Amino acid sequence: MINTSAFLCILRRSAVAGAVVAAAVVVGPANANKDPVTPKQLKLYQEAFMEEVRKGDLLFHGDAAMAEQLGVKLSTTGWACAMCHPMASDTHPHAFPKFQQSMAKFATLRDMINWCIEKPNQGEKIDPESEAMKALEAYITWSNTGSVLVPGKY
Repeated sequence: MINTSAFLCILRRSAVAGAVVAAAVVVGPANANKDPVTPKQLKLYQEAFMEEVRKGDLLFHGDAAMAEQLGVKLSTTGWACAMCHPMASDTHPHAFPKFQQSMAKFATLRDMINWCIEKPNQGEKIDPESEAMKALEAYITWSNTGSVLVPGKY
């Protein structure tokens, strides 16, 4: 026999869920960030991005001054990221997130960056939300612009 109060609770939840879906269909998608970007804004956005790319480039290629400025120790072996990944050309950031066999887990690009810092370079893991991580991620992504995603290939 069906518990009447449980049945009514399920019915009410279904009605609420249906009302939310109906409202979303009538109202349409949210308009957040839908305003046109002016050429001046676009230029400022591009400049800010390229500044992060510049910092990431320096970090990726082992610039000690930039590492010190951002408070990170990416290597104790004297190696830089670029020694294994010249110009970030073979990092395939577009393939993340994915199962990363070397880590034996599902990983993001930031996870992989930290794995490389800690394991081969014997450096100190960096905060995933740090300026250094964002700069490295910006450089790696920028370096691979135009790459084609081929899942499972890398």
